[in-house]
Amino acid sequence: MPMVEKPYSYTLTDEKLVERILEDDNVGINHMVLPKGAALPEHYSNSHVYMVVVRGRVTLQLDEQEEHYYPAGTIINIPYRTKMNVFNQDEEILELFVVKAPSPKHFKG
Repeated sequence: MPMVEKPYSYTLTDEKLVERILEDDNVGINHMVLPKGAALPEHYSNSHVYMVVVRGRVTLQLDEQEEHYYPAGTIINIPYRTKMNVFNQDEEILELFVVKAPSPKHFKG
């Protein structure tokens, strides 16, 4: 009998990492590990974004607002087309999952 579920793996590391785990018609899921001082390039959210912080503390500067800080155990919802600056200013390694729903494939341009 074929499996009903489909498992996905992600990398366990303390090194800087940005990996796409999956992207299908329903959802996009990325996994990120950012050591102290690491950041993502400034960009605009290409879907409705949910950041799940599993280790460390993320620093977010969205649109023109001040920086906000979110520790492990936090889920942050970021609306579509929001200017995003994401970085780790802390000693502890930052690890998070980014869930994009619906998949960015549903948005044009």
